[in-house]
Amino acid sequence: MTQRLFFTDDSLTADVEVIGCTPHEAGFAVTLNATPFHPQGGGQPSDTGWIGDSQVLKVVQEPDAIVHFVNSAVATGPARATVDAERRQLNARLHSAGHLIGVFGEQSGWLPTKAHHWPGECRVSFTPGQNAQPLEPQAIEQQLEQWVIANLPRITHVDAEQRTIGFGDLPSYPCGGTHVSSLSELNAVSVLSVTQKKGVLSVRYHVD
Repeated sequence: MTQRLFFTDDSLTADVEVIGCTPHEAGFAVTLNATPFHPQGGGQPSDTGWIGDSQVLKVVQEPDAIVHFVNSAVATGPARATVDAERRQLNARLHSAGHLIGVFGEQSGWLPTKAHHWPGECRVSFTPGQNAQPLEPQAIEQQLEQWVIANLPRITHVDAEQRTIGFGDLPSYPCGGTHVSSLSELNAVSVLSVTQKKGVLSVRYHVD
């Protein structure tokens, strides 16, 4: 199993060992002993970047390893892995904003059921709990702005069973994704719409 360096380390570069490189469609599939690259999953797109001089186009979780799809062959042995910083930061900001919307929804009596943190497609879905209160876009934005101004730090806890992510004293969620180190990195979160259909409430958003 590939060691997930991003679980406990925000570093965008790492010295790794290339275990395998096999032809795959128009490129190659590379496995490493450890990786700083977040694979696609958990509502978040994968990191991209480079392994040596080879460009990493997509990263996926397979049953027994994280696989990096690259545009050119990589020699087995030691290599330098580098994550695309701009893409990582955007994905981390979007994912963190989604967590905050989940917290706000729970505080208003809603139960988070599903989240999608892809650029241009971000949404968090809820079902009503007991005493669910109406969610208004402006109220969500105002509460998130207060948390951002407070610059709550990310709290990461990893044990043998799971990894949880929270901010300051807000509730934590089980999560394998990437997140900002503190909420000032979010800048501003805009709520695009709040809609409800067939009992499911959906909050669409983006980060500015």
